[in-house]
Amino acid sequence: MKINAVISRYLFSEMIPLFVINLLLFTLIFLMAKILDITDLIVNHSVSLSSVLLMLIYCMPSFLVFVIPMSVMMAVLFAFLRLSNDYEIVALKASGVNLYKLLPPVLVFCFIGFLATGFMCLNGSPWGRLSFKNLLFETARSNIHIGLKGRTFNDSFKGVMLYVSKIDSKNKTLTDVFVEDRRASGMLSTIVAPRGEFFCDPERLAFQLRLYGGIINQLTEDKKTVHSVKFDTYDFYLDLAKVLSRVKDGRKSRKEMSWSELRQSLNEVMKNDANYYLSLMEYHKKISIPFACFVLGFVAVPLGLQSKSAKRSFGIVLGLFFFLIYYTLLSAGWVLGEGGICPPIVGMWVPNIIIGSIAAYLMFITANERPAKAVMIALRIFQWFRSIGKRG
Repeated sequence: MKINAVISRYLFSEMIPLFVINLLLFTLIFLMAKILDITDLIVNHSVSLSSVLLMLIYCMPSFLVFVIPMSVMMAVLFAFLRLSNDYEIVALKASGVNLYKLLPPVLVFCFIGFLATGFMCLNGSPWGRLSFKNLLFETARSNIHIGLKGRTFNDSFKGVMLYVSKIDSKNKTLTDVFVEDRRASGMLSTIVAPRGEFFCDPERLAFQLRLYGGIINQLTEDKKTVHSVKFDTYDFYLDLAKVLSRVKDGRKSRKEMSWSELRQSLNEVMKNDANYYLSLMEYHKKISIPFACFVLGFVAVPLGLQSKSAKRSFGIVLGLFFFLIYYTLLSAGWVLGEGGICPPIVGMWVPNIIIGSIAAYLMFITANERPAKAVMIALRIFQWFRSIGKRG
């Protein structure tokens, strides 16, 4: 077996477990951000555990779109950082293996990440978003009070603003209720009550508030007439059918469309329409993000070799810093494209071009045994902060 094949297999086997660890770690971090919402759904709204688990599964493809390229970059960075610290890179160079001969396994590894990310962008994420929307509709039918939250202004109902200081879902009681009703033409009504109860009818998608000991203030549109009425008991009805019809109306948003559906949508929309540019950006975004596996993976190679005296903690900081740059550029490109300041194709592909150019430059100077001053300065700053932390 040729020495290059042995080295390639060795490098590839080095990156695989690192990728799995990073994938699980970053996935867990993203899921942790939803822990509070999950706990609230189970404890306060009695949503079944199976429904909550399905919601998490449907959400995963949307953030795996970014987690996979991030994990690819961190796996390559950690692998070359270890090889560099253990002087295996020095041994390979002494045996006549230069940097460019180490790139084929990295290319194959990034290509696998590219395929996985592409699948998530083109199929996984649209499927997850659509399935989540359908599940949300079914959950809302059986728990139509789920949208109510204490100490939060709820404007889900058209023409109605609802605020409740405290909600007891078990006893179905409300404390300190404020309602602003603009549904009547030419009239603004505000209702304030110290307590109340709510009743739900899942079949009719009806929501009833029964308020006690409050006051109703009605103001005409011309602000010339005000009526105030005190009440002992007042029933206030809300219709959720119209609200939920926006969730289950059969139409897909741009993020719920597959690649082919986006292409068909682009052919049907006029080019001067604002929706055309938004759809075009989403179209290019689904293609450009998978290519981030290549640019981030290749920028990690020289970063790992340049940080010879660094530890893995520095590798984490360095890798997250470059991913943050990529994500910031992608977000900026979306904002500029949405505002019509730059073409959608430019906004979605510039991050890959910039990070790819940095990767090519770092690869060139690393192959020619020249240090990257920016990496060295960052390493010294990191080591300085570590020394201060140890002293403290």
